[in-house]
Amino acid sequence: MLRAAQKFSSAPVFALALLGLAPALHAEIVTQTVEYDVEGTTHIGYLAYDDAIEELQPGVLVIHEWWGLNDFARERARAVAELGYVAFAPDMYGEGRVTRDPEQAGEWSSAVEEQQRFETLGKAALQVLRAQDRVDEERLASMGFCFGGTSTLAMAFAGLPLDAAISFHGHLPVPDRQALDHTEADLLILHGAADPYVEPALVTRFRDALLASRLDWQLVWFGNVQHSFMNPAAEESGLDGLAYDPRAAHRAWQQTGDFLAQSLR
Repeated sequence: MLRAAQKFSSAPVFALALLGLAPALHAEIVTQTVEYDVEGTTHIGYLAYDDAIEELQPGVLVIHEWWGLNDFARERARAVAELGYVAFAPDMYGEGRVTRDPEQAGEWSSAVEEQQRFETLGKAALQVLRAQDRVDEERLASMGFCFGGTSTLAMAFAGLPLDAAISFHGHLPVPDRQALDHTEADLLILHGAADPYVEPALVTRFRDALLASRLDWQLVWFGNVQHSFMNPAAEESGLDGLAYDPRAAHRAWQQTGDFLAQSLR
């Protein structure tokens, strides 16, 4: 069920003109709340698109951090729409649950991981995205932040029909050979080299797994950059090791625009 649409003026967040991706001057970003069902639970997602684009557009999932589908996730969905894609930010926890409590966030995100629900939740989100009449079902991608980055990679390794998968400061699930053989997506992993939540040894194991694959992938390390570097409100959590880095965020978003343009062409 779609709730009332809202329109936002097209004001790029990260100087998109530098990428050659600036939207039309009179474009408006339309947003809608979308309710959908996953195994009997109502999930409340967020859709964003540029209503000035008449042709079919690629669809991109934008998956939230472990806090839930909050204002940051919605802002990123609108930024993806600014790039010329239909963006859908799914609700991975159900019932629109959002928190600023790290213990609660950890409980919710751990439940998704422990119950191995990434594939189920990802399929449901993709179904909503593909159902939009503006979306080209043959061109799909997913990106995510922190927990959302982990979700995106898990979905790609589960063989979901993605052309591109982008992880921003996510945990790095090391895929086995079978998972790699099932993966269809090009991969872009954007990682802070000073992220205390992902040990360097894990990054090395993740890299080595990809080196042995046939996949098109990129792993980008940002020096002296900590966890959650894309989120301007990262330090409000009070957690050590979380810090917004505007330079890394800008560079990462530039790379994201280029990567999506190539993978979804």
